Amino acid sequence: MRYYVLDRGDQHSMDLSQQFHRLAQQKNFKLDAESPEIVVSIGGDGTMLHAFHTFIDRIPDIAFVGVHTGHLGFYADWRADELEELIELMSQGESEGLLNPRIVKYPLIELEIHKKSGNASFIALNEFTLKGVDGTVVAQVDINDITFEMFRGDGICVSTPSGTTAYNKALGGAMVHPTIEALQLTEIASINNRVYRTLGSPLLLPKHHHCDIFSRKEQRLLLTVDHLNFPVDDLISVRCQVSSQKISFARYRPFPFWDRVRNAFLN
Repeated sequence: MRYYVLDRGDQHSMDLSQQFHRLAQQKNFKLDAESPEIVVSIGGDGTMLHAFHTFIDRIPDIAFVGVHTGHLGFYADWRADELEELIELMSQGESEGLLNPRIVKYPLIELEIHKKSGNASFIALNEFTLKGVDGTVVAQVDINDITFEMFRGDGICVSTPSGTTAYNKALGGAMVHPTIEALQLTEIASINNRVYRTLGSPLLLPKHHHCDIFSRKEQRLLLTVDHLNFPVDDLISVRCQVSSQKISFARYRPFPFWDRVRNAFLN
């Protein structure tokens, strides 16, 4: 098995990374930074986001495994004291032709950003946000090329199903099971009075829909794709839609999504 490990960079995570390498060597796993089959993230959900974007060009060929070193993360199945069990299950899967693990695929968001200075494309695992730097954001929101609303407020968040448990939830958005191929658009502190009106509720768009966000005044904006920040002062529009690509997670034992939700927010 070809593998790679990416850790958070703190001492505990680095120690676990070295322990993983020692155990993997005993099972004759091959460390491969260029074309791994399995990428192991050791840290938190932020570490998994970093791992995802590190291997963004190889997403169809890689499965991810998360080991959390703090609170239970939504992308991490394993605790720090379970590395030996994880390695053993990975070794069994290798000998059985990868019948174990079960591969679970989650939807992603595809973004097309159009600026006066040029265009760019991104894929997000959690969410995309657009916020004002100096004040209120003014943006036109189109759904399937038809104007839906003129937004005024602090910003807009567009999340994947797995990302609905993160910033989207803090904004009052719904949590969506990641088997549902959709994106969720949630307003950030929208202005609603006699002059300015927005829907004021999160929107859930299916895979075959898209939304466009047009900048409607000269404004400095901060665009965030997962953990990556991009200051922009010449934005024309952003198109958001469910990506044709998906991220793959290697499940070496069952861990249902709603169990993750309960453990994170209720236990």
